[in-house]
Amino acid sequence: MKRRSFVKALALSASIAAIGATSFAAHAADTIKVGILHSLSGTMAISETALKETALMTIDEINAAGGVMGKKLEPVVVDPASNWPLFAEKARQLISQDKVAVVFGCWTSVSRKSVLPVFKELNGLLFYPVQYEGEELEKNVFYTGAAPNQQAIPAVEYLMSKDGGSAKRFVLLGTDYVYPRTTNKILRAFLKSKGVAEADIMEDYTPFGHSDYQTIIAKIKKFASEGKKTAVISTINGDSNVPFYKELGNAGLKATDVPVVAFSVGEEELRGVDTKPLVGHLAAWNYFMSLKNAENDAFVKKYKDWAVKAKLPNADKVVTNDPMEATYVGIHMWKQAVEKAKSTDTDKVIAAMGGQTYKAPSGFTLTMDKTNHHLHKPVYIGEIRADGQFNVVWKTKEPIRAQPWSPFIPGNESKQKL
Repeated sequence: MKRRSFVKALALSASIAAIGATSFAAHAADTIKVGILHSLSGTMAISETALKETALMTIDEINAAGGVMGKKLEPVVVDPASNWPLFAEKARQLISQDKVAVVFGCWTSVSRKSVLPVFKELNGLLFYPVQYEGEELEKNVFYTGAAPNQQAIPAVEYLMSKDGGSAKRFVLLGTDYVYPRTTNKILRAFLKSKGVAEADIMEDYTPFGHSDYQTIIAKIKKFASEGKKTAVISTINGDSNVPFYKELGNAGLKATDVPVVAFSVGEEELRGVDTKPLVGHLAAWNYFMSLKNAENDAFVKKYKDWAVKAKLPNADKVVTNDPMEATYVGIHMWKQAVEKAKSTDTDKVIAAMGGQTYKAPSGFTLTMDKTNHHLHKPVYIGEIRADGQFNVVWKTKEPIRAQPWSPFIPGNESKQKL
């Protein structure tokens, strides 16, 4: 009798467990998990935290509109803490353990290079939202930031033009890792093709988190005093931009004397800086918060509303910037591709991504190239204003097709598509 009761109890427990497992599986099937892989601590948190918030805002927006294929998106947020090997570990966790359908993340090229083997091995899908050095084209990555011909080359062409000050000497100043060094290799080749002598190019690098720029600013002042009009091209990344710009102001190095054009400094990075001494210095991007159009007005309002809803620090002072726009566009394009493919399967989504379009906050309809996994993007050059925003001083008339493999590097002519 006791044995019969025990068997019944066991059967009942198994039934309850089965119901629970079915319920859990049903709940899991009702959502699509997406990974968010950005540094929320360490030297890159100054730039990447806002991209995490943008991704969460976009996911919230998509869910409010019915989700993707009738399913809600479920964000899985991890913090690789500006630790490049940890990016690979967290990427593996997202794909293998959390079973995300896609990952939106990385900022520095060293973090992207760290995760690439993981995405290739596990056939995962990464959307990378930041300008970079090119010289790469991966099946498992969609690049929604700029290639060099969509940012670095136009910026230097502008500096060399009459409108940009007719610069003849150039300081290539960056953080010591792959993006600045490769970008500057391309820029050196470009400058030499324009007749700039080796003696008229100064190149220097500082480590991540560097904070003392007195010596380097002094070297730049000396270099600039040797005759020809000089400009600085900055590929400094992360929180080092704050002491760099502070020292620039302290040294009285004004834009009228030695203009600085930055490729990794936007509205978010300038929030921690007194921008009054920096008025007139430049940044080259594919989007600025100050652009006037209906799409951007809506985008800025969404983010400001999100900041209040999410109780972000200093919610009344939040800004938008280029990588935030690239994050927003990338998530919406992924949604469109999933719905076209009727699947979150990596290979099917990759096939559906080519040719996707989206009316972006930049004011242009952006297109995902059918062969090279890069967005066609407009280029803007902006001058820093006293309020930390930018006045656009130059722009392209239409979006530019990316050249992932720079034509200024020998042997790249045949590498422009997968």
